[in-house]
Amino acid sequence: MTVQTVVHLNFRGDAREALEFYREVTDGELAMFTYEDAGRVTDPAEAKQVVWGQVTTANGFHVMAFDVPAARAFDRGAESFYVSVRGETVEEITALWEKLAVGAEVKEPLGPSGWAPLYGMLTDRFGVTWVLDVAVQY
Repeated sequence: MTVQTVVHLNFRGDAREALEFYREVTDGELAMFTYEDAGRVTDPAEAKQVVWGQVTTANGFHVMAFDVPAARAFDRGAESFYVSVRGETVEEITALWEKLAVGAEVKEPLGPSGWAPLYGMLTDRFGVTWVLDVAVQY
């Protein structure tokens, strides 16, 4: 049996937009169900919001997301998580960085670091902080 860990992001009403953005960034496959699709509508205003969604790619990228309903407490907090993406080449990480950086706040510019040939950190327009680097063997 294999166990896999997947980042699951929680939003308040903009999960669809975020997942569509991540699909564009990664050229991935998007799968998504709304509360209406799942027959779980408790507030008609939230019927079209995402109850489950994910973006996957053939090279292993996988992120899930949903919209926390208004009836539940939601507080993203300050820097409560980072999404870390490690690639094998400078080219693949640079390509992802350039797309994620649109509308983002760069926290650490993409460049060489003491532990990786390329490293950078940004917070995208949805408030998700991404750490990207090129993996090396230690």
